[in-house]
This record gives sequence, C-alpha cells and structure tokens, in this order.
Amino acid sequence: EFVRTGEFPDKRRYRGITALFITEFLLRRSNSTSMDKLILDETVMAVVASLDRHLAFIRVLVGVAPFLGLLGTVTGMITTFDIISFFGTGNARAMAGGISEALITTQTGLLVAIPGLYMCNFLTGRAENLKQQISSLGIYLKRYV
Repeated sequence: EFVRTGEFPDKRRYRGITALFITEFLLRRSNSTSMDKLILDETVMAVVASLDRHLAFIRVLVGVAPFLGLLGTVTGMITTFDIISFFGTGNARAMAGGISEALITTQTGLLVAIPGLYMCNFLTGRAENLKQQISSLGIYLKRYV
C-alpha cells in the first residue's frame, strides 16, 4: 500500500525492519520502473547487511570472554606461585588471594561466554529470519513498482 501511494509509514504505528525498509525505498525512489527495481534490490541488500553489522561484535565478545578468564587464571596462578616462592607453602592466607583471583576471573569469563553464546545464536537466527522476510518483501514489491 505504501509503495503504491508513495506515503511513508507512520513512525508511531509502524515500527521495525519492514517499516525501515519501505521508508528507505520510498526515500530513494525515482519513479522509473527499471530504476526503481534496481533501487529496491539495493535497498534489500543494504537492510540485510545492517542486520549483520553488530552480530560480528557480539561473536567476538563471546569468543574472547573465556580467554580473558583464562588470562586471569594464569595471572592468579603466577601470583600464587610468587607467594609460594617467597613465603613457602606455610602461608595459606597469602596464597588464597592468588587462587581467588584465578577462580573469579575464570568464573567471570564463563558467566559472560555461556549466556553470550546463547544470545549470539538466538540473535543470529532472528537476523536470518528477518533477512528472509526482507528478501521476500523485496520480491513481492517488485510487482508493484
């Protein structure tokens, strides 16, 4: 309906990727059928690409979190061994700080990575679904351009 009339979707009523897609197309529309079909294809590609833009950052965070935890584990163990080399094994209280550092950083890395992995997979699936919807809408709208 919006493509035929050339009206922009009302931002208060129509939200989401579909409204963004139609608005982007209407802003770039040329009223030449052959050019509008090319603009429609280009708009589909631009909107689909925007869905993947931030997913890469989330994937990196999820991948790096366990390694940061491991780094903390290594530094905690180094601290513990430094204490052992200086005081010997008789000072459990001094060693506890390094062991605690090792365990807390490992736990934090896992607490970030495990839910992050779930959310990354969820968002990737949602993005794929939205990409399919936008591609289908682009094919459908070509009939009315």
